[in-house]
Amino acid sequence: MRLQQATRCALFAVFELARHPERQISAADIAEKYGLSVNHLAKVLRALTRAGLIDGTRGAGGGYRFLGNAKRITLFDVIEIFEDVAAPAHARSEAGAESDIGRALARVLAEIDDTSVATLKSITLTTFLKLAQRQD
Repeated sequence: MRLQQATRCALFAVFELARHPERQISAADIAEKYGLSVNHLAKVLRALTRAGLIDGTRGAGGGYRFLGNAKRITLFDVIEIFEDVAAPAHARSEAGAESDIGRALARVLAEIDDTSVATLKSITLTTFLKLAQRQD
């Protein structure tokens, strides 16, 4: 699965904030840690704030804080803010789509999409952070 840059930024930000829910972390600190553009990250953080996953405080000593429940929020919940994951990866107007092979291919691709969505919905932020910890 290929994710847009904004989605990857969002995942890094949410993971970092969920890892330290008691702290406010600046966009600059998150950007520096993950090698992200501060300007691009700021746009992503605004979208995450509108979605209610994080809260931002302006000014000196400000930053962002995770608001959600890391045991309940899944990778899908974050990704769907930036990606159209419900849209099928294949289009009916593609060449050969109306042939028996084209329809069979469409069914296989739809099954892959369904499996990917189910997997993303099954991995909570807490589960992912535990996995990341084991990688250290």
